[in-house]
Amino acid sequence: MGIITASNVRTMRVIISGATVYPERVMNPSQGQPKITLTESPDYRLGYANSVQIRVNLWDFCLLFGRLDQSSPESVTIENFQGIYLSPQQAKALANVLNQNLQQYEATFGEIRLEPQPHGPIQ
Repeated sequence: MGIITASNVRTMRVIISGATVYPERVMNPSQGQPKITLTESPDYRLGYANSVQIRVNLWDFCLLFGRLDQSSPESVTIENFQGIYLSPQQAKALANVLNQNLQQYEATFGEIRLEPQPHGPIQ
């Protein structure tokens, strides 16, 4: 795995609108794509999450973002700070964009290894 520096990190912003994904590099009206203007609402915030829980029902997916703190081997606290509802179409488009970006990341920096998880129901 390499060291991440300003010279080897690429940022590609992707907009998922409806079930259509618009990479920023192709959001040019002359190429037949709509002109999209990104703005931030007054309550916009950027946060770090090391915990994401997903709730699913027939109509939507809910992503709950939080910060996990393990103060001891027997005690884990998750403080959720944001919940986002997505339609099934938005969730699938997001999954596709994440998978594509993970593949690009691993091609650049190496495989992301996950810790083994015990088998059984997710709590």
